[in-house]
Amino acid sequence: MADVKTFEKDNFDAEVLQSDIPVLVDFWAPWCGPCKMIGPIIEEMAGEMGDDIKIGKVNVDNNQELAGQFGVRGIPTIMIFKGGEVVENFVGLRSKEDMVAALEAAK
Repeated sequence: MADVKTFEKDNFDAEVLQSDIPVLVDFWAPWCGPCKMIGPIIEEMAGEMGDDIKIGKVNVDNNQELAGQFGVRGIPTIMIFKGGEVVENFVGLRSKEDMVAALEAAK
C-alpha cells in the first residue's frame, strides 16, 4: 500500500519533477479548514491507487518558495504532474472521483 509522501524543496525535483509515474501534489497548510477536509480523501486515494502513481503533500507555510514557483494562490491546490509538467490543477475542495479521474487520465 502506498503512503502519502512529504514533498519539500530538498526532494521535490527528484520525487515529483523527475518521477517516471504521475504524481499528485496537495499544496496545503495545517490551519486551512478545507485542507483538513480533503486530507483524508488524499490518504484514502494513496492507499487505493497502487504503486503506478505517487501522492504527496507540500506544506505551503514551510515551503513558500515551492508554492510561489507553481503559482499557488489558494489552498488546497491539487496539482498532477507527469513528465515534470503540471497536467491538471484544482483549487479548493474537489471530489475524490474528480481527482481519481484526473490521475487515471495522466497515466
